[in-house]
Amino acid sequence: MNIILLGPPGAGKGTQAQFLVEDRNMVQLSTGDMLRSAVKEGTPVGLKAKAVMDAGQLVSDEIVSALIGDALDKLDTDTGVIFDGYPRTAAQAESLDELLATRNRSLQHVIELDVDVDALIERITGRFTCANCGEGYHDTFKTPAKDGVCDKCDGTEFKRRPDDNAETVRKRMEEYRGKTAPILPIYDKRNIVTRVDGMADMASVRAEVAKVLDS
Repeated sequence: MNIILLGPPGAGKGTQAQFLVEDRNMVQLSTGDMLRSAVKEGTPVGLKAKAVMDAGQLVSDEIVSALIGDALDKLDTDTGVIFDGYPRTAAQAESLDELLATRNRSLQHVIELDVDVDALIERITGRFTCANCGEGYHDTFKTPAKDGVCDKCDGTEFKRRPDDNAETVRKRMEEYRGKTAPILPIYDKRNIVTRVDGMADMASVRAEVAKVLDS
């Protein structure tokens, strides 16, 4: 099974992708991760990408498609794939169709984690972590059992990400909508898009995603 998992930062996309990896032995293909890996390993595609990035330019669709193709070629044909961060344009959507077709694959589902902006702001701006072990907490949804003390390591120092603020969240949402706007109509026409309530608790979202894939 091959799916595209969509959702703005903070919607829980990474968490749900990890659940699919655990539950169904799927492979998550993140273009950002693959690009960094290819550059680090010095693969032919990685060297091309590095030259482009060193020149201060954006990596072309051709290079991104080559990365996806290389990754697919390393997988067994029956291994399910989660596409993360790709496609982002109509041209990339067309390229993905070709990449899959030439490998006897096809796209079965596009799942979008739907969010409420104000609720998402509350979710993100309330996040903080233990500075010592990285355990995650939230002002409303998950506070330490003992105020000021980490449940996991008894650390007493906590930190927040500087970009976890309302203004940044709204900007991320605008960017996300701008990126997904060109591709969602393509898949809507094929009747393969399902929107899942990304504001529900993790277990409920996990169950809903599973229901979609089993339908």
